[in-house]
Amino acid sequence: MLIQAKNITKIYPNLTTARNRFKTLVNLLINKEIVKGSVVLKDTDLEIKKGESLAIIGKNGAGKSTLLKIISGVIMPTYGELNVNGKIGALLELGSGFHPEYTGRDNIKMSAALAGLSPSEIENSLEAMIEFADIGVYIDQPVKNYSSGMVVRLGFSVITVTNPDILITDEVLAVGDTQFQRKCIAWIDDYLKNGGTLLLVSHSIYHVQKLCKHAIWLENGQIKKQGDSFTVSQEYQSFYEKKTDDRVVRGDKDITNYHVDELKVLNSNFDETALIDTHEDLIVRIKVYSPDDRAPGLALGITRKDIPVYGTISETQNAKPKKIKKHFYEFTVKYKNLKLLPADYTIKAHAMDPECLRLIDEVEKPLRVHSQTTDMGVVELDSEWS
Repeated sequence: MLIQAKNITKIYPNLTTARNRFKTLVNLLINKEIVKGSVVLKDTDLEIKKGESLAIIGKNGAGKSTLLKIISGVIMPTYGELNVNGKIGALLELGSGFHPEYTGRDNIKMSAALAGLSPSEIENSLEAMIEFADIGVYIDQPVKNYSSGMVVRLGFSVITVTNPDILITDEVLAVGDTQFQRKCIAWIDDYLKNGGTLLLVSHSIYHVQKLCKHAIWLENGQIKKQGDSFTVSQEYQSFYEKKTDDRVVRGDKDITNYHVDELKVLNSNFDETALIDTHEDLIVRIKVYSPDDRAPGLALGITRKDIPVYGTISETQNAKPKKIKKHFYEFTVKYKNLKLLPADYTIKAHAMDPECLRLIDEVEKPLRVHSQTTDMGVVELDSEWS
């Protein structure tokens, strides 16, 4: 077992008044346990075996980052037992471990040394780290001049050569440009194929499902659900979609980026419609703008009262769009023998970048399904009665 945590609890003392600060200081000096304060984690159990990939999801303040910091050894738990049997590579807060006055080159050397590399190993792998970071002349400038994306590039480049037993990341894939995200995901895929172990915190359900086989859902410092990443992440999404009835009001989209230029809902005669019968063929045609003229990705879904009915992305379907003119591509999706039961639905199309890492925008079209059936629910299932 690489990581085993039992009854991990973290309590931060109340420091809002001078009296409380003084009492906390005295308790620390006499090594007295803290029993009052903000409970960030409570009785959390966790086991991770070699080669596993685990995502931790939850809303802000659920205790995700605190748990990662405890496992990484950055902070200590208030109560509980933790055993880590392996070398950890952690990418937590942006810029952590970097000296702002030192250059990127110097910080890479220092971070690699702290990770356990010998001077000769650092010298032999230095160019590989610099090449992976790919920040050009900024490598010899102070880190204080870097953008957040450049800091992540620097940190991840060190991880690629230290080859830790356990890689811990906290939202690092949410920072940086698409090209670097794609490079990181490719590296993580190879890392996992070669027996690496991943512990990921992310609000991106797509990254959770793409990179991790298992997931836990933290709610108010406790594990609410654990299991395979698809089941846990979908329940998490459904929970918060049901919890609020407010629609997200989207502003004007950036038409200079990838975006859905046109969404058409068609019947089997290729006539545009908003009404269709159960068992008819439904055709959805989407025109997407590509700013760099590369073939974009697409996410397409059907919802009913904001509850997902079905959704997929072009990458998983191995679907390539048809180029209709410069910068414009077209997807045509046919739902054969549509078995949706009578109700009002929404067709949702999201333009994605070519790597299918980001949902850029959202366009909706209403669809009413009609039939004479008395069956209830959302979709008709094939069945045999005997």
